[in-house]
Amino acid sequence: MQKCRIFLLLLLTVLASCRPDPDIRYEMADAILSRPGTTFTARVNIDVLEKRFSSPMGIQVHGFGAFVVYWDGVKVGQNGVPASAGQPEVPGTETSYYQVPDKLAGLGKHVVIISGTQSYLLETTERSIMAKPDSYLKLLRQPLIELSLVNLMAGAFLIAAIYYLFLYANSKYKQRTTLLFAVICFLFFALLVMEYLKFYIDIPYTQFYTRLTIVGWLTFANAVLIPLYFTIHFNLPYKLLFMAALLAALLCIYVLNYEHYDLTAHLYSLTLWIASVLILLYVLIKKQPGSLLVLMGFVVSMVINQYMFYDFGLYVSFTIILLCILYLQTLGAKQLEVAHQASLLLSSRLQLELIKKNIQPHFLRNTLTSLIDWVEESPAQGVQFIQALSHEFDLMNEIAEHVLIPIRQEIDLCRHHLEVMQFRKEINYVWKDSGIQDDELIPPAIIHTLLENGITHSIPSGENKIEFALSFSHTGTAKQYTFEVFAENRLKSERRGGNGFRYIEARLKESYDDGWNFSSEPFTGGWRSIIRMDL
Repeated sequence: MQKCRIFLLLLLTVLASCRPDPDIRYEMADAILSRPGTTFTARVNIDVLEKRFSSPMGIQVHGFGAFVVYWDGVKVGQNGVPASAGQPEVPGTETSYYQVPDKLAGLGKHVVIISGTQSYLLETTERSIMAKPDSYLKLLRQPLIELSLVNLMAGAFLIAAIYYLFLYANSKYKQRTTLLFAVICFLFFALLVMEYLKFYIDIPYTQFYTRLTIVGWLTFANAVLIPLYFTIHFNLPYKLLFMAALLAALLCIYVLNYEHYDLTAHLYSLTLWIASVLILLYVLIKKQPGSLLVLMGFVVSMVINQYMFYDFGLYVSFTIILLCILYLQTLGAKQLEVAHQASLLLSSRLQLELIKKNIQPHFLRNTLTSLIDWVEESPAQGVQFIQALSHEFDLMNEIAEHVLIPIRQEIDLCRHHLEVMQFRKEINYVWKDSGIQDDELIPPAIIHTLLENGITHSIPSGENKIEFALSFSHTGTAKQYTFEVFAENRLKSERRGGNGFRYIEARLKESYDDGWNFSSEPFTGGWRSIIRMDL
């Protein structure tokens, strides 16, 4: 509920600042336009009814070409250089501002004459020419006010894009939503830059549609990526089908409204909004975390877009949408933190489990009983027994706190354990390994656990011997350890469950997430276990 109040407060604050009372009231007739060839003359009649400012009055002119502007017959400025005999046209900008002399800025009727040439983009000669009076200082300040807010938004999302890009690059578990959010933030930054680039540099009217084309494609990209983000974050079913339908709708808008730049961008944004709201309504029904607040953000963005000036309102709406996505990112980060805490608890539990494996009462009792017998019967052999047991305990204590250990250290642990068990059971245990790469790391005691299972569940051959073989193989996509026990199996069916297998699976999950596979089954002549880790 507190979050809802914050959104409502934001909405009321923004709407309260929208559409302030104008500083000037006037009536303006449509421009009377004459175009003989590439030259043109536009006449605009303006009736100033009221002024609420004491600063000089100015006019804002929108039009293609290079032209001179006259107010009541007096030249007030020039945009570009019109073409003349032997002199090509120097294109002007699409928007220009001019100060009206104070003596001509009174209330009443006035005439604005705009005369010049349009030598380029002749296919747009039907484009209208507009002239709007207002406070000259306001005409100059308004872009600066807009730019100050836009620069804050653009800078914030550029930093967010860089931060989440670095976060993705340096994360152990690379989430697609993190990279996607970084790309969306950067595209939004680029969109703001391209939209307001006209206030930083003079763009000749000949390049006017180039900027609009870039703005359109950036909006198209966001209209694809933002719904895609939601489909991935909320794990939407049939996401490929949904995205294909969305892409088809956007392409239809592009084809049907080709070269209608503002309309196309508006329809792209509307399609983005509809697609995202459909996803959010679905996940709200499924009671997904964060869906209600993000849906409210989209409602607020639409209301703001309806009440604010189109260009600026659109980007404020986009900002709210990206803040909603940022909120989902924080929820994801919270889930990762919870998972990390759980992994720490799991790691501690596995350390205790590893220590318990070697200090369990029946193991110690049986080992000490055998040790007493060996010391009494053969003191020299008893000393070797003690040394082997000591080495195993030392290694076990050394590896207990590690998540991954060198494979050679694991093999040494297995060899010492076989020495101990050979004294205890008086069976000839043989260890072999092949293809081992010393620089490889492995979770501690998982081969040792397989070795213990092999000792427990195997019957020696006629030579009173059990042979253990560990081999390593490496492909471009995975690495694999194969552990084989050559003896007669006590159990004829597959060994399922058991604390040993659960320990192995927990250790693999801890280190490799879901990128592993473990199988254990009998074969003719013994038992084979395979541990496969994806690269």
